[in-house]
Amino acid sequence: MNDVVIQKKDDIVMRLIHYFITEENYTPIVVRGVKDEVWLENDEGPYRIIRINSNYIHNEEQFKMDIFKTQNVMKQIKKKTLALKMNVLNIFLDVNENVKLKEIKNIESIIINDINDVNTKPMTDVFPNINKKIIKNEEGLELIINVTNDINKKTEKENKIYEETFKPKKILFTNIIIAICILCFAIMLGFGANPLGINGSILYLFGGNLKEAVIGGEIHRLITSAFLHASIFHLLFNMYALFIIGNQLENYIGKFKFLSVYLVSALSGSLMSCVFNSGISVGASGAIFGLLGSLLYFGYHYRLYLGSVLKSQIIPLILINLLFGFMNPRIDNAAHIGGLIGGYLTTMALGIKDKSSKADRINGIIVLTVYLLFMIYILFFR
Repeated sequence: MNDVVIQKKDDIVMRLIHYFITEENYTPIVVRGVKDEVWLENDEGPYRIIRINSNYIHNEEQFKMDIFKTQNVMKQIKKKTLALKMNVLNIFLDVNENVKLKEIKNIESIIINDINDVNTKPMTDVFPNINKKIIKNEEGLELIINVTNDINKKTEKENKIYEETFKPKKILFTNIIIAICILCFAIMLGFGANPLGINGSILYLFGGNLKEAVIGGEIHRLITSAFLHASIFHLLFNMYALFIIGNQLENYIGKFKFLSVYLVSALSGSLMSCVFNSGISVGASGAIFGLLGSLLYFGYHYRLYLGSVLKSQIIPLILINLLFGFMNPRIDNAAHIGGLIGGYLTTMALGIKDKSSKADRINGIIVLTVYLLFMIYILFFR
């Protein structure tokens, strides 16, 4: 079993990779144009990126070039993952003894010549269990088999999570909400409303959002207004957007989380609308912006898969619609902004399965509660 001889550097690399993947939840990332390097990522780890470099660094100039290359790769990863800040642990396995590693902003460089070097600072400060958890006894073929099996098990678990999250599921509440909006519009038409432009009295009668009425105690308008629409075109545009965005989000985060996001976003959008507007406001667009905010939070946690979608679709869609809302005084942009904030914070509070930590959810609950209470205070007590 142990007749296979592994070069010392390869041996160290395998043991380090095994530890960081199986014990610290780091994930290998593909970096083009590099050789004899391994890059690992964990956005919740003490180091966002861990780089294991087997190349020989023979002088100070080569070390500087290596750091320059590392910084360029960091920029690529930051751009791809939409990260604002990134710290890197640079592990060198083969450095000339005359080369002194210098501290670089956001890059900490260390040398590991032997696997027992992991039992020194800063490794033990940042990863206190590394000396106990890292493989030390296995050698040769036994090491290769154990490392491969453990990493495959970890990868298989991650793949199951991915498949469960993104596989098509039966959509429920998106369709129900669309049906309710269409039904409400049909009932208003039955009361003689003009489909090309429903007047304010009918919208008010059916629960349109109006600051004076809400302050007067008709709190239900904060929610009912999200199911009403002022014209057939208003209805069709919002229902199309809800169908596209709602189907995706409900599939990703689940039925009841989706419903919670929708309703809290509608409430948040209506509160913001009351604070900044005095006229009657109706429409599902505030809640739909909340769904976009939720997708933004979800997409960030799955940015390795959805990073390009975030940059090319979700973020531009949000910015373009907000800009259009600022340019058109007839659009209730306050409701859009309120819905966006509400959807993002609600998703943060509910958490993303297998991605969000308990601390993230607690922070989300606190921030969402403070935000809603502040909006209620502004509306009712000032």
